[in-house]
Amino acid sequence: MMTYHLRRLRLRRLIRRILRTHRYHLTDDGLRIALFYSRTHARVLRSGLTLTLEETTTPNPIRNALYNLESLIHHHCDQAKLAA
Repeated sequence: MMTYHLRRLRLRRLIRRILRTHRYHLTDDGLRIALFYSRTHARVLRSGLTLTLEETTTPNPIRNALYNLESLIHHHCDQAKLAA
């Protein structure tokens, strides 16, 4: 299973195999993408999801955006007749 994932990353040019070894190196694009996802998780998801779970009476724009996104996903799934 690991070789499948490594091959996919290599074909997308996110990692590069070091010749005559079983080791890989991150490409510049791979590093940028990894940093983007880790920063997005740290800044948006981790803090944003805690804000959505808090029960407050004040309006919460992140909670409203997530509810709107969830309703759009349900709407598109219903239109495409996908299982819930």
